[in-house]
Amino acid sequence: VSLKQLLWCPACVSSRVITGGRHAVWAEEGSGSERNCSAIPPYLPPTAVNTTLRIRDLRASMIPLNISAYIIPATDAHLSEYIAPRDARLAWMSGFTGSAGTAVITQNKAVLWTDSRYWIQAERQIDCNWELERDGEDITNWLILEIPEGGQVGFDPFLFSVGEQTELTKYFPTNKILSIHQIIMKKKISQNYTTQSHLMQEIFSEFFCKTQAKQLSLCFSIFSGLFNLRGNDIPFNPFFYSYTLLSMDEIWLFVHIERITEELKVYLNTSCYHSYCVQLLEYSSVRTYLQSYLQRPSVRVWVGTEYTNQALYELITPEDKLLTTTYSPVLTTKAVKDATEQRILKEAHIRDAVAVMQLLVWLEKKVPEGTETELTAAHFVDQCRSKQKNSRGPSFETISASGANAALAHYSPSNETARKLSVDEMYLVDSGGQYLDGTTDITRTVHWGKPTDFQKEAYTRVLMGNIEISRSVFPAGTRGVNMEMLGRRALWEVGLNYGHGTGHGLGNYFGVHEWPVGFQSNNIPFQEGMFTSIEPGYYKENDFGIRIEDIAVTVPATTKHGNNYLTFETVSLVPYDRKLINTSLLSPEQVHWLNKYYESIRSVVGPELERQALKEEYDWMMKHTAPFLSAGASAVISSVTLLVTILGWL
Repeated sequence: VSLKQLLWCPACVSSRVITGGRHAVWAEEGSGSERNCSAIPPYLPPTAVNTTLRIRDLRASMIPLNISAYIIPATDAHLSEYIAPRDARLAWMSGFTGSAGTAVITQNKAVLWTDSRYWIQAERQIDCNWELERDGEDITNWLILEIPEGGQVGFDPFLFSVGEQTELTKYFPTNKILSIHQIIMKKKISQNYTTQSHLMQEIFSEFFCKTQAKQLSLCFSIFSGLFNLRGNDIPFNPFFYSYTLLSMDEIWLFVHIERITEELKVYLNTSCYHSYCVQLLEYSSVRTYLQSYLQRPSVRVWVGTEYTNQALYELITPEDKLLTTTYSPVLTTKAVKDATEQRILKEAHIRDAVAVMQLLVWLEKKVPEGTETELTAAHFVDQCRSKQKNSRGPSFETISASGANAALAHYSPSNETARKLSVDEMYLVDSGGQYLDGTTDITRTVHWGKPTDFQKEAYTRVLMGNIEISRSVFPAGTRGVNMEMLGRRALWEVGLNYGHGTGHGLGNYFGVHEWPVGFQSNNIPFQEGMFTSIEPGYYKENDFGIRIEDIAVTVPATTKHGNNYLTFETVSLVPYDRKLINTSLLSPEQVHWLNKYYESIRSVVGPELERQALKEEYDWMMKHTAPFLSAGASAVISSVTLLVTILGWL
């Protein structure tokens, strides 16, 4: 089996257990959840994947190529966060299915790097062939120590961004880095339309001043913005595999042409003439065509280095043909939603709030009966969303986590791991939907019994972080990284923290994680019309997890003296768990914000619940959005509020 076949054809290699020697023992379902490689024989949970033969055959393929180390990232040729099963090289080779990670295999070591969100998950999924790197050692530094004299580092250039390749070449001479080009495989997709966009015109206005051509490698920038198309190549995401080369007078779309219907061809060439119409070329021909295009005189190619893969970037020579920015103008332009996009995305969140409320009402009734699990809860919220207008399924695999599983920030239940839901444990549900008019993402954490004082304090401090970011006022152009600590401050004050980011951008029937909006150092400054999640959390290992996530849009703020200031308007409209809020920790300003938010839920979601004749959910919503009197006041609901709730429905 060749190296290319090995990484593209899981069926080429058997996954049977190797017998003989000091082999591991796989446990029965219900046994311990994490591997123990120091035991004799090593202990592996039922969720671990046997990778012995896969690693052996990869190593055999590396020898004739003189590859001392091979790097396997968790992405695809478009550097996507969410990938199709056909691109899940890291998961197949290692067993680890987290969305962030990198593996390196040498002739005597197999090492997995991932961040703290996934450490416990990795210990549940990888076998004892693998080392899990927890101490934060940089991959490049590790390679420097491991690569022998005369050895080479192998990688697939389609899976590395320009920046990642540049970082690698800082420490290794060119003759020590060997690119292994991937085999392009085909997968049938379907395509449909959503609302119209003016993105093309905006791109050209910026584009005209800078360059003659622009190469885009980020497939979803293309169909969501430039062509306003959708596909289904990636689970939970309306993406299809494609590239675009865009110049001032020509547009080329590289796609699997056999999938393009006559209707789509008409759509792509409406209101255009001659070279201004979209020219369709085969997806696999992008490198060849780009090479020929570069032979034209006076050509410059504008590349966003953050999401352009090395396999295409390396073709653009000499250097005077190249113009680079960190992000493509497609990304930065569509990060700002116009008035129509803002309106319909808010409408999608109203219907989505109904579905989440249906879940929470159902769980309050069913969990005390002891019949529901993390998995049945995940299925139920998916069903609720599927009944809402314009629903196109979940926007990601639902994180439905109870007790110790909730301490895994990105855990998703399976038949092997799903816990039964209990009134004695905290429960975290992070879920979202794809709708024709928008994408949603929301997290709520609840407790159906009696939470401990520490659980209430931790929850309240997470909520305080959410509120502090949400109510902040800041100059337009402020970077999210400069506000991010507001989400952590209440936790830091008592020595608590969380190991993931505080927010990410969001699309209109697009990706649930839309770059480059958010609170990280490589995100762009906030402007009016950007949507971001706000999602602080806290996770106590092997005990419980808390995350409170809302989607918010940047809107103008009214200030006493200055202009051009922004604040956030929260568009996720589901109340928090009153039982977990210790109001004595909240400031008067935080209580005021919370009460105003609850007023919004009542005024915006209430009519939709009435329209759908969901009386039980309406009553639940009114009960859980009763105003808090003041900081330090009890979170219980007065009889007057309950009476108003009843009369409101009548």
